[in-house]
Amino acid sequence: MDEGTYETELRKRQLALVRWQQHAMQAGEKVLIIFEGRDAAGKDGSIHALTEHMSVRATRVVALPKPSDRERSQWYFQRYVPRLPAGGETVIFNRSWYNRGGVERVMGFSTPEEVEQFLREVVPFERMLVESGLKICKLWLDVSKAEQAERLKARQTDPLKALKASPLDAEAQKRWDGYSAARDEMLRRSNSAEAPWTIVRSDHKKKAHLALLSCLVRTLAPPDIAHEVDAPDPDVLFPFELSALEDGRLER
Repeated sequence: MDEGTYETELRKRQLALVRWQQHAMQAGEKVLIIFEGRDAAGKDGSIHALTEHMSVRATRVVALPKPSDRERSQWYFQRYVPRLPAGGETVIFNRSWYNRGGVERVMGFSTPEEVEQFLREVVPFERMLVESGLKICKLWLDVSKAEQAERLKARQTDPLKALKASPLDAEAQKRWDGYSAARDEMLRRSNSAEAPWTIVRSDHKKKAHLALLSCLVRTLAPPDIAHEVDAPDPDVLFPFELSALEDGRLER
């Protein structure tokens, strides 16, 4: 995709997002958008494309550090609850409570018992949020092993990407299979009618940005705004279903 076409299509979607947020603020809607995925799957860039023209006052991006000792002693979801949106607000989690089903599990930061408790509780927890009037959109950004390797390498050589580098980067490729297994179980057990997962294949960043912005507009906005943007490319973005665990649509 050439840069001119991308910028034109991106602007269409961003304009629709602005119109949607004006509506959401007036209607007092509470919206939570969760970005999850492997390391270097493109979460930061996607969030930038999403929020570039959204209201600073009504939009918050939450990227929590590792929990303190006090937070470790709390009910697992407790540290996230104060960050949830109030009426008219949109909150974006750049990683979320799904850390427990992913990186904490693979890296051994949580016990198997803690992981199992999380997987039992997450669907009822999200159901309660939805029943209280919260709208939840959950996005899993999936990236191939080769593309992840290239992006992680760029973090080490490009000084402008130095702040993205993490000590855990070195483990992403080494533990690829472990992350795949954790992802599969997490998606399978946390997908629900109230809060379903959407998969975004993010090897091509521009296509991923356009697809996920289209998805959010068409999911969240009223029909007169939603119809302003094309449906997302099904080869890039699709609703999670169990068959995706076996048919090659998720990276191995």
